This record gives sequence, structure tokens and C-alpha cells, in this order.
Amino acid sequence: MKKRILSGMRPTGRLHLGHYFGVLQNWVALQDEFDCFFMVADWHALTSEWKNSGAIPGNIRENAADWIAAGVDPEKSVVFVQSAVPEHAELALVLSCITPLGWLERVPTYKEAQQQLAEKGVDNYAFLGYPVLQAADILLYKGDVVPVGEDQLPHLELTREIVRRFHSTFGREIFPEPAARLTPTPRLMGLDGRRMSKSFGNTIDLSEDLAEVEKKAKAMFTDPNRKKRTDPGNPHICNVFSFHGMLNTKERHATIEADCKAARIGCVECKGELAGRMLDWLRPIQERRAALLAEPGKLDRILEAGNARAREVAARTMKEVREAVFKSR
Repeated sequence: MKKRILSGMRPTGRLHLGHYFGVLQNWVALQDEFDCFFMVADWHALTSEWKNSGAIPGNIRENAADWIAAGVDPEKSVVFVQSAVPEHAELALVLSCITPLGWLERVPTYKEAQQQLAEKGVDNYAFLGYPVLQAADILLYKGDVVPVGEDQLPHLELTREIVRRFHSTFGREIFPEPAARLTPTPRLMGLDGRRMSKSFGNTIDLSEDLAEVEKKAKAMFTDPNRKKRTDPGNPHICNVFSFHGMLNTKERHATIEADCKAARIGCVECKGELAGRMLDWLRPIQERRAALLAEPGKLDRILEAGNARAREVAARTMKEVREAVFKSR
């Protein structure tokens, strides 16, 4: 049998190129190798977006449509919504009983995230307990493997510690200790050279109007030290070059690097080529998205089928959990 993967994304807004190259591209590649459960993590979104919770339902549909248009195949993978499976909250409560506060307070990203999201009111119990809910998500489906970047390894190790504590406390082994599947996190910054983020207004969305995409691409920041067309450039400090690496062939990427360094290509020309490549890359994704949404009820049926499959697996796991917790003595 294939090993199982559980992964998810929070529906906090429209998906952009950073989401595709950082997550979706990897999901698509994993589908043939693993039994994949891909979750729209709306409870996770609520922990920081509770002041704007009314936007979450619309984001769920928008994000799911982007996933499928980008290549996530509901025939191969289970695509579902976290809150449609009540067992997520139930298992999170059970695990929170055995998770010391000190473990949560030591999560390296907690204080950093608190500062970054301070205006959203994340000084709450739910945000502190975010890693416990995350552990419940993985363990509910007995995930063997979790695709993560290196910065997320402490979260996964916490899940493994919770598994050990559950087994030692209740005397029954139910969950596998999930292993990390390290995934490369590409260097793809926003249009202004900062981290790609909606809050900075520096993204290109997967569903964005193509005329606007072209305009944005042609206005991107380049090598700040290259003042004239005849000046040699340094492509390794130019974000346009990074985008070429994602969207162009290796051969063309290498040629652009050499031409930039030798001043055989100017920044305007380089950005123009990138804009054209970006439109060619986005167009089929947007066409698949439009076709999906044009068929009445199709996306709803996909999510309903995924929710049913997820609930089936989750119910079996929670039956084992309740028996372990309440019949352990």
C-alpha cells in the first residue's frame, strides 16, 4: 500500500505564484507516489482571521478551484474541507489534554508569528494551540509522511512528541510517528523584492487578470546597481531572474544569466520576456479553472465527495482514540 500524506493550506485569500511554487507544485508531483489527503484548513484560518471570518467560505471555493486547475486531481487525491470533518476538533481537544503549555510556548515560530499578525488579535488560546490542531490533522488520517520545509520541522517534531505521549499515557499504539518529506522552498520573492505577501501588495495571483499580470511583470524591481543598459548586471540579486528560473527552461535561464552579466540583454527586455512567459504559463491554469467553475455544482460535488471520504477515515481513527482514552484503565 502507498504511504499516506496529509497536507493543507489556509484559505486566507487568493492564491499566488508563491503558493504554487512553494506548495502546489509539490502536491501535484506527490499524487502518484502517495495516498494524498489535501485539506482546505479553514479552522486554522479562523485562529488568525476570526475578525474577518465571513471571507473564509468564499476563499475555500477559490482556493480549491486553484488547486484543481493547477493539477491536484480529485480522482487521485482526497480534496476536502477541514471543518466538514468534526473529528478534527474532537481529536485536537483530546491531544490538548496531554500537551504541556511549555511545549507550545517553545515552538520557534510562535512568537515570530504573533508579532507579524499582531493586528489580527492572535494573542488567543486557539493560536497558541495551533500546533495541536495541526497534529490532530495529521494523526486523524494516520499520515506516514508530511511534506515540509526545514522551517516547519519543529512543528512536525512536536507532533511526534504528542504521539509518544499519547501512546505512553493511554497504553495503546494507534498513530504512526509521521516522517518529514523535506521539500525545496524556492527563492521566489514578491514583485518588490520582499517576501511575497498579500499584505505587501506584491503578489501575482493564479487567477489574476492577464493584462494586469503583464503590467505587474514589466514593473518588477531589478538589479538596483544596474543604472544603464550597457552596465553588466548581477542576475543573482535580481528577482526577475528568480522568476525566469521558475518559468523558463534551464537552458534559457542560463542564457539569460550570461546575457545579463555581459550586458547583452537589458532589464526592460528581460522583463518583457518574463511577462510573455508568465502569461503563457498562467493561461492554461486559468482556462482549466474557468471550465471547472462553468459546470454548475462540479466543485461542490468534488468537495462533498472528498469530505465524505475524509469523514470515513476520521471516524475509524476516532473510534480507536475513544476506546484507548476511555478504556485504558
